[in-house]
Amino acid sequence: MENIYYLLIIGLVFWYFVYLRKVAEYARSHADKYCQQENLQFLAIARRSSRLRFSKRFGPHWLSQFDIEFSGDGESSYHGIMTLRGYKLDNIEMPPYRVS
Repeated sequence: MENIYYLLIIGLVFWYFVYLRKVAEYARSHADKYCQQENLQFLAIARRSSRLRFSKRFGPHWLSQFDIEFSGDGESSYHGIMTLRGYKLDNIEMPPYRVS
């Protein structure tokens, strides 16, 4: 009977790993689109955190934050924060930046 629990735990860990990879792919896609719309140069993206949240409006969902590195003038780099609820873009916070 305990073998079933081990398999369940291993399956959940594997699912979580695959889910986080898929969220990272969606985050990169959202960051690319945002930088193209704002005429910015996209440099890098990194996960800041992912956690399970509960709310009345959305119910249980995964809230993931990513650090985005971008450039407005091609010489300097700036860091913004992108938030995803599940696979959907929730918010992007960008600091003031120079444009060429």
